Amino acid sequence: MGARKRNRANQIKEARKNTYMAVLRNCPTSPRKMRLLADMIRGMDVNQALDLLKYSSKAASRDMEKLVLSAVANWQAKNEGARIEESNLYIREVYVDQGRTLKRIQPAPQGRAHRIRKRSNHVTVVLDSLVLQEAETENTPNNE
Repeated sequence: MGARKRNRANQIKEARKNTYMAVLRNCPTSPRKMRLLADMIRGMDVNQALDLLKYSSKAASRDMEKLVLSAVANWQAKNEGARIEESNLYIREVYVDQGRTLKRIQPAPQGRAHRIRKRSNHVTVVLDSLVLQEAETENTPNNE
């Protein structure tokens, strides 16, 4: 591996230490339905988002709730001494990408066949802490 490639890999590795995320792959819900939930919780406080997902009538909300809980657990693993209540965790990013599509055939009248596309999606949730952001901005020197 070249020096430039190694330096870039180390930069990415350092950036990931400060990123708290969880990824759900091949969730058997169409991306369009999952994006409705993602748009609802984007930018929300974590506890508020979990309450909203728990009492939502959408079927995909159960998967999204588990994903947010997983992201919180990942945050706890990287910040062992910190408390969740004091850290002001919020959902910084949520994005839904299209996963694989299973193609099926449904019989139709007069010997025809209709295609059924069973879509899936990949969901990524990124958390951030308001307390950690404030500490970082206080430590950075001003260029004045």
